[in-house]
Amino acid sequence: MKEAILYKKLNDNKIQCIACNHRCMIDDGGKGICFVRQNLQGKLYTLNYGKTAGLNIDPIEKKPLYHFMPGTKTYSFAAVGCNFRCAWCQNWEIAQAPRLTKSIEGVEISPEGHVKRALEVGCPSISYTYTEPTVFVEYALETMIIAQEKGLKNIWVTNGYMTRETLDKITPYLDAANVDLKGYSDKVYGEYCGGKAKPVMDNLQFLYREGVHVEITTLVVPGVNDEKEQLEGIAGFIARDLGTDVPWHISRFYPAWEMQGTPVTPIKTLKMAELIGKKAGLHYIHLGNV
Repeated sequence: MKEAILYKKLNDNKIQCIACNHRCMIDDGGKGICFVRQNLQGKLYTLNYGKTAGLNIDPIEKKPLYHFMPGTKTYSFAAVGCNFRCAWCQNWEIAQAPRLTKSIEGVEISPEGHVKRALEVGCPSISYTYTEPTVFVEYALETMIIAQEKGLKNIWVTNGYMTRETLDKITPYLDAANVDLKGYSDKVYGEYCGGKAKPVMDNLQFLYREGVHVEITTLVVPGVNDEKEQLEGIAGFIARDLGTDVPWHISRFYPAWEMQGTPVTPIKTLKMAELIGKKAGLHYIHLGNV
């Protein structure tokens, strides 16, 4: 446990967390929507600091990043927790654990320890992934600073729902990001994830302007975001507001967590999305999970 760096103190021992765009107002003793940031006597603490819940050496293409350091391995780790509750979550066992079990599990590894391990196994980058790095931003940021000093690249795999305050902290140390763009409307975000679309799109524009290498992933879920209008909106946004050189990963849904009864995404739907992307002028479109 460690005091958080992104919060505001309010009256009566209340605080406001400013790590993500939920901007939770938290009473003394309460937790944020992520269940890993808690107000204790007027100070916000990150409960998952230093607790590693997932650790692997992955091909960088698994993030997925196809146009950043291709062919390399990336040292990948996570802490528990997420600020979304996507019904189709593939990593719900660790992402949703604090909310479902009220527990904060993980192996104690320091930021220095992660960098040392990454160097020992010869990985040229570290990825903050599997859950949502925004909710362990203090842990991630300290690791990123040391990693950059040692010549390693830093990668976030994220839902993109962080605040500008968080972006200002991490961007000087961030080299690449794969951002989930789950839909083009608040209906998709609100009904299935517990968020809004605009903050994600605003953050994508910020990262792109700041020179961070950006790739975008859309998991196409039947009955959720597979309508032509949603896919046209996403492709149009990428082409218009980012650039036609930004890669778009169109990923196939398989039944998971709360959507076990939803069918696998038909290949024809993925092909439709690919065609929509091409019509929008996107140069790099990749179908995933096929």
